[in-house]
Amino acid sequence: MKKLFAVTAAVLISAPAFASEGPDAATVEKIEAMLAAMECQMDPADIEVEDDGYELDDVICKGGDQFDITLDKDLNETGRRAE
Repeated sequence: MKKLFAVTAAVLISAPAFASEGPDAATVEKIEAMLAAMECQMDPADIEVEDDGYELDDVICKGGDQFDITLDKDLNETGRRAE
């Protein structure tokens, strides 16, 4: 029982180290401004930081179209997939 508790505690303590952090507030503002210019919007919580940039999940654009959009680190669009 003590071993199980020790293993569980170790996993819970290390879990935050494995969680990915979201983009900083300035980056979120830039992404939101870019999307507004495209007549699109999304929940900022759906911005995922990737090794080579960002993935924007569930972007909804004028007309109701929904996309997943990938951006490079300079916020240039590198891909778009309709959902």
